Amino acid sequence: MGSLPVWGSLPVWTAPLLVTGCAATPGERFAPIERRVRRDIAAGHTPGAVVTVCHRGALVYRGVFGARALVPERLPMTWETHFDMASLTKVLITAPSLMQFWEAGFFGLDDPVARYWPEFAANGKDGITVRMLLTHYSGLPPDVDLKTPWTGKEEGLRRVIGSTPDHPPGTNFVYSDINFLALGFLVEHFSRLPLDVYARQHILKPMGLDQSGFLPSAALKSVIAPTQYDENGVILDGVVHDPTARRMGGVAGHAGYFSTPGDTTRYALALMDRLKGRASAFPLKRETLQLMTTPQQPLKEATDIRGLGWDIATHFSSPRGAIFPTGSFGHTGYTGTSLWFDPFSDSAVMILTNRVHPDGKGNVVALRRDVATLAARALGLEARG
Repeated sequence: MGSLPVWGSLPVWTAPLLVTGCAATPGERFAPIERRVRRDIAAGHTPGAVVTVCHRGALVYRGVFGARALVPERLPMTWETHFDMASLTKVLITAPSLMQFWEAGFFGLDDPVARYWPEFAANGKDGITVRMLLTHYSGLPPDVDLKTPWTGKEEGLRRVIGSTPDHPPGTNFVYSDINFLALGFLVEHFSRLPLDVYARQHILKPMGLDQSGFLPSAALKSVIAPTQYDENGVILDGVVHDPTARRMGGVAGHAGYFSTPGDTTRYALALMDRLKGRASAFPLKRETLQLMTTPQQPLKEATDIRGLGWDIATHFSSPRGAIFPTGSFGHTGYTGTSLWFDPFSDSAVMILTNRVHPDGKGNVVALRRDVATLAARALGLEARG
């Protein structure tokens, strides 16, 4: 696998920025990010973090901070740490997998899901379209019922089929894991492959992301960032944190993907390269990616703006910070992961944490917002009026 692109021959953490009007050295420009991350670690908001900033097709900053584990022993965070990416699974794996079939003409975005999966129509879901699932305008509740014990992929499938909309489809934005559970099943229907197998062959392999995937092997346990104690008092270490995905065996359309800072940064660079028309191994056409990262919700006048999978302007958009404009896009993961892209300045910010370790009480909402703002300032960007 080739190395990450860096301007000049300097190490990534001192790579020069090609931005006018910035007299400070690269280290000085990014120092506020480092101070902000260390402050959250000292306050106990997260054990550690890895931050990268990409600009104009290159990695211009990376920082590795704190610990990847606090219990049963303290272990340092590293660039090689593997993270439970949580809901970033939705946009990094499931959405692009499905859109490969859209490119091939298997379905239309405004087709009813039940056209391809008749059982899905149960309980008033016959009018739900693929677009509604991708934009979280389906009207379905946030998750399947977890009040009673259950296990197995087939049971998860049954619960998706049995779900009932809380709102008329197409009328309200409600972020729902059920939407991407259903989309993951659609990928499997079209491909005739398990989601993890399809993703490895058609999403990860083309980009050379050989450190990423579902169901990490036991051999990786020593480099995985653990999350929190499960219901039996056991630390989840290489086992997906999301309870629905865990009950389904670790592979689901909404959660279950694990990745490293290096692989996630490569993914981000490939995505931006494709979007900006540069040479890229990203496994979708530029026009498809433009579609996915611009407003696609069924209500054009809606105030909650979503792309196909990607968040653009909702109450989940705090990782945009105070400078990246509306029209930039990104996503977060419950465990403490996030990506935000600004196609206007050709920039991306990645923050990977395991903020739920060890007791689920960590919080990085403010950190995400502030790091994005500081990264934009370091790149010489100014807030638009």
